[in-house]
Amino acid sequence: MPLAVYFGLRRSEILGIKWSSIDWLNRTLTISHKVVPVNEDGKCRLEKSDVLKNKSSYRTLPLNDFLYSYLLDIKSRQDENKAFAGNSYNSDYDGYVCVNDMGNIIRPNYISKKFKELLQSNSMRIIRFHDLRHSCASLLLHLGYDMKNIQVWLGHGDIGTTMNIYAHVEAASKKIMIDDIGNALRKV
Repeated sequence: MPLAVYFGLRRSEILGIKWSSIDWLNRTLTISHKVVPVNEDGKCRLEKSDVLKNKSSYRTLPLNDFLYSYLLDIKSRQDENKAFAGNSYNSDYDGYVCVNDMGNIIRPNYISKKFKELLQSNSMRIIRFHDLRHSCASLLLHLGYDMKNIQVWLGHGDIGTTMNIYAHVEAASKKIMIDDIGNALRKV
């Protein structure tokens, strides 16, 4: 979940993160792979792919100390689980970050379900997991980042997408700005 909050990653991008996507020395994470559910003949299977939503979806993002430690902790627990489970550990998803204790890839719907449960258990308003992407963008706008930087951060194909989705947040920020200007001028 921290990866969704910090980076506004799509669920498929989070599931597609591999250990090889992390540059531990330079503390970066490269988004270049996805795992998506595909319904076929009434059955759901997971499809692994290096083809992302658009060209801008391929991006490299910095890891702060928290995310670096968070990922190191996941890696350590994964290595322990793999050693403990031995031949019972599923090697089909070797190299992926988002696997359970037995090496099975975490299912997309499981993420959504657990996120909803987390919100409910903390008496928070229920939102979709994908809304964390919007929360990330709203926070970046609130912090003063421009639409172009947010577009690149989120991996939108063009700035129009970013503007269409987040213009209402920018309008709210502008209201705060005009109020701040008014307050400053009254003090003069």
